[in-house]
Amino acid sequence: MSTRAASRPVGTVTRGTTNPNRLRRMDRWIAAVHGSELRRTADPVAVDLGYGASPWTAVELLGRLRTAAPRTRVVGVEIEPSRVAAARPYTREGLVFRHGGFEVPVPVPGRPSLIRAANVLRQYEEHQVAAVWQRLCARLAPADPVSGSRGGLLVEGTCDEIGRRHVWVALGPEGPRTVTFATRLGSLDRPSDLAERLPKALIHRNVPGESVHAFLRDFDRAWAAAAPYASYGARQRWIRTVRRLTADWPVTDGPARWRQGEVTVAWGALAPRH
Repeated sequence: MSTRAASRPVGTVTRGTTNPNRLRRMDRWIAAVHGSELRRTADPVAVDLGYGASPWTAVELLGRLRTAAPRTRVVGVEIEPSRVAAARPYTREGLVFRHGGFEVPVPVPGRPSLIRAANVLRQYEEHQVAAVWQRLCARLAPADPVSGSRGGLLVEGTCDEIGRRHVWVALGPEGPRTVTFATRLGSLDRPSDLAERLPKALIHRNVPGESVHAFLRDFDRAWAAAAPYASYGARQRWIRTVRRLTADWPVTDGPARWRQGEVTVAWGALAPRH
């Protein structure tokens, strides 16, 4: 293999569709649950991998992470050179853009504290996901038992075009940790509406016999049982629904996140069975 071929970015070009504020739910969750990790890091670097045809998501990620960890820097990484060229006028203190793919080039020594890959793997085959996850997790900052650091975080998932509905997997250097479902509650008819936004690792597993199918079934049943709370608003109905879910599923967050229209479940409970 030639040096030129070996240096080509790893991955394929995405559609590039993006909109301002599309990833706000994911960003706010990252800031809330990973902010302390970013703050304890001397030089935290976050990567917006595959930001698309416009740089809005990288610009917004910088602003949102800096509310939690003011030293954070963001690197927008895109595999399509013309998108990198178009984004460079938006370069500012703490924000740069680089040509690359799953090899995750960053312009500093060390490894990133965060990689966000939103709507990137939808176009890949399910059997390709594990290798991509493994490659990206290997680029994360490692855990440090001395400081108590769990290491970097990879957030990989999917949302709709205007950011009303998201599902993402959070992974550390050791692999998958959790799955988060997040929605604008006023847009929700029933929780299983989120099934169309399952990440590639799970979307084809929403069939009888698979854990994610059972979870969404129970989620809908709990939502129906909580119908009397709808008179107090969709938020109260959601909180009651998730509280009921905790009896049978390993929900890892609490009411502070539920109020945001979120619920996070341990990966092992939803992982593919076959």
